[in-house]
Amino acid sequence: MMLKKQFGERIKELRKNKDISQEKFALLINMDRTYYASVESGKRNISLENIKKIANGFNISLEELFRGL
Repeated sequence: MMLKKQFGERIKELRKNKDISQEKFALLINMDRTYYASVESGKRNISLENIKKIANGFNISLEELFRGL
């Protein structure tokens, strides 16, 4: 499976575990919802800065964010 798709599935799983919508999570991390949705669906290469925003939004380390990929 492509890394973008795996990463998208990972953040979708984490978001659903927090029981939060894409829109609310994107607002929480100061990211456009459509951009976040495209990352979650595995359609976009994401910058390191935005990866860090996502990890911070979940209150986890980058290492934990990428666990299992």
